[in-house]
Amino acid sequence: MSAESKSQQAYRYLRERIDDGRFVPGYRLVLAQLAAELGVSVVPVREAVRRLEAEGLVTFERNVGAKVSLVKETEYLHTMQTLALVEGYATALSAPYLTGEQLGRARAINDEMRRSLDEFDPHRFTELNRDFHSVLFEPCPNPHVLDLVHRGWNRMKVLRDSSFSFVPGRARESVAEHDRLVELVASGADATELELAARRHRTATLDAVLAYQAARKPPTPSPRDDATLAG
Repeated sequence: MSAESKSQQAYRYLRERIDDGRFVPGYRLVLAQLAAELGVSVVPVREAVRRLEAEGLVTFERNVGAKVSLVKETEYLHTMQTLALVEGYATALSAPYLTGEQLGRARAINDEMRRSLDEFDPHRFTELNRDFHSVLFEPCPNPHVLDLVHRGWNRMKVLRDSSFSFVPGRARESVAEHDRLVELVASGADATELELAARRHRTATLDAVLAYQAARKPPTPSPRDDATLAG
């Protein structure tokens, strides 16, 4: 096995455990221990960790070492905003290349999402949601844009397994918006119209989550309240 393949093996090992939550945010990555688990030297593990650091999934702290990155609400916000832009554009670029068979698959996935609303499992719904959007953006002919979309989805998986866990009511709206996206593609809609529709679809979920969070934040005490408490 080559050094490169060992590094890739280490990367997959670590990435899978970060993605599925076995390595939670803040988990310390001890290189020697991981190398022993994989049966390799520390070198490919270090290379894999550096790659994860470049992706924002791992951070280094002085006197501590490598740790799985902590989730910050601003990270979720920024990732969703960026994904809305790049995925909207990728969807518009993909539209001319989507076949009738692919659109049929998108409709079938969305129908399954609609049926799942009665016995709602947010994690399963999110998997189907990812499958649906993949059909629409994977034919994107610009590999750089597509790479950014993949990075955004991967980052979202780490930050928040399912936004629909917080705002389940958003799921029904999302399914209806999916119908609209497919019809726009099928009708040969203007690229700008399609891009904006895909972007609004993404930001609508972000807005729902932000509203949920704002409604549950404790009220900020006024200066008068602080003075009363101090007295």
